[in-house]
Amino acid sequence: MSTVLFVVTAARTWTLSDGTAHPTGFWADELLIPYRLLTEAGHDVAFATPGGVAPVADAASRGDGDAEAIAEITGLASPLVLADVDPAVFDAVYYPGGHGPMQDLAQDGDSAALIAATAAAGRPLAAVCHGLAALLPARTVAGEPIVAGRRITGFSDEEERLGGLADRAPFLLESALRELGADVEVAAAWNDHTVVDGLLITGQNPQSSESAAVALIAALA
Repeated sequence: MSTVLFVVTAARTWTLSDGTAHPTGFWADELLIPYRLLTEAGHDVAFATPGGVAPVADAASRGDGDAEAIAEITGLASPLVLADVDPAVFDAVYYPGGHGPMQDLAQDGDSAALIAATAAAGRPLAAVCHGLAALLPARTVAGEPIVAGRRITGFSDEEERLGGLADRAPFLLESALRELGADVEVAAAWNDHTVVDGLLITGQNPQSSESAAVALIAALA
């Protein structure tokens, strides 16, 4: 079976345009559901964060039993240092969301290099919701945005507005991806929507966590 690297935000706050430090982290379902499905399918999962910092779940995302489920995941509390990761060791890479990636992974050079290496090697790359912020700094060997010309989805500007943070967001994810030349396909807010473009798998929102994971499992097969 395969080994999948989950690259998880280390951010605990998202700095909004008015200077407010908005509490955040990773979104629980976007990590727990793919982790469960992948491990049930027989795959191994490893974790990495910027600086090897133990990630935290956004308190707004935790449901009953989530804290216990997160605590039981082997390796999550002591992740690999992202800068030390060898892309060749892993068969696929997955980015869960939460607003945390908008703070750190959206401008992380080590993450961008990992994404570029994964894509260049023809290995599956998946991201859900705000996890797609990690794609923003990634470039091909020719220096083009990794998302240019690709069919993808991600947390929509409308969903950001409905969530109440759009007016204070330093940038809106959907708009930023479009500006880089991505063909962004979004469904109605909070609907399950996953887009598969070759080995690039993207889910729009937390509701898309399962369908994105199922697509990743299919790609690994």
